Amino acid sequence: MEFIPRALAPVLLQDLKTFPVLTVTGPRQSGKSTLLQHLLPDWSYINLEDRTHREFAESDPKGFLENYRDKVVFDEIQRTPQLLSDIQVAVDKDRRPGRFVLTGSHNLLLLESVSQSLSGRTAIRNLLPFSFDEISPLFPELFSEPHSLESVLYRGGYPLAVSLKEDAHTWLQAYVQTYIERDVRLIRNVSNLATFEHFVRMAASRAGQLLDLSSIGNDIGVTHNTIKDWLGILEVGFICFRLSPYFRNYAKRLIKSPKLYFYDTGLLCTLLNIRDPEELITHPFRGAIFENWCIAEGMKAFLNSGRKPRIFFWRDKKMEVDMLVERTSTELLLLECKSGRTPQSTFLDAPNTLKEIMTDLAPIPAVVYGAEETQKRSQGTLFGWKDFALSLPSYLQHGELSPHERE
Repeated sequence: MEFIPRALAPVLLQDLKTFPVLTVTGPRQSGKSTLLQHLLPDWSYINLEDRTHREFAESDPKGFLENYRDKVVFDEIQRTPQLLSDIQVAVDKDRRPGRFVLTGSHNLLLLESVSQSLSGRTAIRNLLPFSFDEISPLFPELFSEPHSLESVLYRGGYPLAVSLKEDAHTWLQAYVQTYIERDVRLIRNVSNLATFEHFVRMAASRAGQLLDLSSIGNDIGVTHNTIKDWLGILEVGFICFRLSPYFRNYAKRLIKSPKLYFYDTGLLCTLLNIRDPEELITHPFRGAIFENWCIAEGMKAFLNSGRKPRIFFWRDKKMEVDMLVERTSTELLLLECKSGRTPQSTFLDAPNTLKEIMTDLAPIPAVVYGAEETQKRSQGTLFGWKDFALSLPSYLQHGELSPHERE
């Protein structure tokens, strides 16, 4: 597969000029190793999945680091977490920038022992599967009519799922099995993998809903605490994430539970047993999958710019707004996500109602919907789904809500 430029690359190169250690995390097969080998062709590359390297690092970490003092990439660092203490000692003695790059297919910030060792010594960046603006110029055949939206939702952004085209479902199925049978055991010793797989598919059916651990536990016959533990496994593995409600000093902020979303809609479709893009045209989960895609694109836009995601939702007893994007403390985009192809003025009702509540801000009401035409109306903008995805990076960087052409 031809190398596809990643939006995160300039951020990583800048980090290497500032920090002695750069840590790049993200789900397995999201392109971390490919990107780093392209950016750092002259660096040593040590894969700690390799048993020989791993046994050397585990048995003699100091001796191991004597062989790799500078300009080295340690891939899958979560396999040898004890090595981090010696890396810490090494960089405390010599804090020159750009000495080590660490990669991991687990969310290292959620692993306490790892985050403590790295604290203050590294930039930590997350590389998720491709965003739409990264791949749309390079795979136009996937995004042409008919059913271009359904193709995007169905394939998601994993590099191999995108490039394999017709075989995306087969690859994603294998990914699910590999994750459950291999990676879950690395994170936690789950005794009943069949029940865990049932849980993962049940979680997929709750995408876009308020998170109710007890309800999921009752449906599959395990305790609330077990579901809490298992959800943590999915979060550490970059499978799903929680979206928090927006909290400021407004009245009627009655909903405190987070919502559950998946980082990749291709994986989500596979877990829901959707076998081709055409199924999504009338599928009962179409709206939830489209909303999930919008939220995930927002997460990618923030992370690819090197910023912590500031995305929320609003819900009280009377209304809900799917996506609040906080560019600055005073700049807020209020977005409804509607998978329907026919634009309607009523789509803007909830964002405009919320705008009236937020009298101390000047929020922008908008909608992203399932057609390609963008309409600017007096009540707000109805973004076609393509323009929405292409606009997000420009909006976060410059405050401009217009499609951004990549160079």
